[in-house]
Amino acid sequence: MKFIVSSSQLLKQLQVLSGVISASSTLPILDNFLFELSENELKISASDLETTMSTTIEVQSDSEGSIAVPSRILLDTLKTLPNQPLTFKIEGNSEVEITSEQGNYGMPFFEGSDFPKAVSLENPSTTVVPANVLANAISKTIFAAGNDDLRPVMSGVFFQFGTENLTFVATDAHKLVKYTRTDVKADEVAEFIMPKKPLNILKGILATSDAEVSISYNESNAKFTFDNVTLTCRLIDGKYPNYNAVIPKENPNKLTISRGSFLNSTKRVSIFSSKTTHQIRLKMAGTELNISAEDIDFSNKANERLNCDYQGDDLEIGFNSRFLTEMLNNLASDNVQLEMSLPNRAGILTPADGTEEGEEITMLVMPVMLSN
Repeated sequence: MKFIVSSSQLLKQLQVLSGVISASSTLPILDNFLFELSENELKISASDLETTMSTTIEVQSDSEGSIAVPSRILLDTLKTLPNQPLTFKIEGNSEVEITSEQGNYGMPFFEGSDFPKAVSLENPSTTVVPANVLANAISKTIFAAGNDDLRPVMSGVFFQFGTENLTFVATDAHKLVKYTRTDVKADEVAEFIMPKKPLNILKGILATSDAEVSISYNESNAKFTFDNVTLTCRLIDGKYPNYNAVIPKENPNKLTISRGSFLNSTKRVSIFSSKTTHQIRLKMAGTELNISAEDIDFSNKANERLNCDYQGDDLEIGFNSRFLTEMLNNLASDNVQLEMSLPNRAGILTPADGTEEGEEITMLVMPVMLSN
């Protein structure tokens, strides 16, 4: 088995795939990349058993075969080499030799047949989504997913496909994001919960792609195919909570404000808040928003006033500043609207402008009880 490949092209593909490889793998072979050569095409795969990802690259070769090569040493070597052709050659039955313009490098390999195979989906349904739409949906929701191992269903993003729209939801019980696209739809109704790790990998690659992503799914697995990439992953098992039930419908108090000013004020004032609760206080009256925080233990306090457009009764409400900052950071609009009903009911944050055609974003943040 022998092939010649561009070092920079190979490095680019391996860096994408390396996101799949787990730092604490129980099977030694999972610390390797699988190389499957079929004449001029090299298919490279990485897996952690839950997620398997593969990509193809053109090479010069007239042989075929499959081997698993150590990921860390190969990546570290490629990062230091200038762009050039590299020759990979199997020597005997234990070593792969790489020849560059600078010299030769040898490393051991596993038999390709020992590498775990990707799951093949039985009777899948398929929906096609533009790459930029999926990238947007992931980046707008994934930050709100939880990290609690005791509630695994909330540690992923809920994909809800309908015949009129696609909805993506993430929540950790303190904050919730619902992202809907009315300009993309599925042929049939389906729902499943995607884990965070494969979504983070996809988010990175989809941002630079203008392809159509084919999403195939059944009860237990999902497969994403686009460009020369295939990613298969196991879905999170369980029933997603009824998120619509927690979104308050009647919110008579509406605050419209510049997102940038609101974000910067929240960041500044939160520096003076309690390091355990991160609590900030919003006080709205007329055309003025007062943002304040106090850390009694260290005698720190801050207070800022902002001009705003406020419709409703005078209201004082507390929020965790970290959640509010995260949400404002993940919106791209110039102005945002915060809708509220009572100091103990969730606030609804939405962009007041700047959304794409067919795009709807609703962010919900739970209040914190104010101590007088």
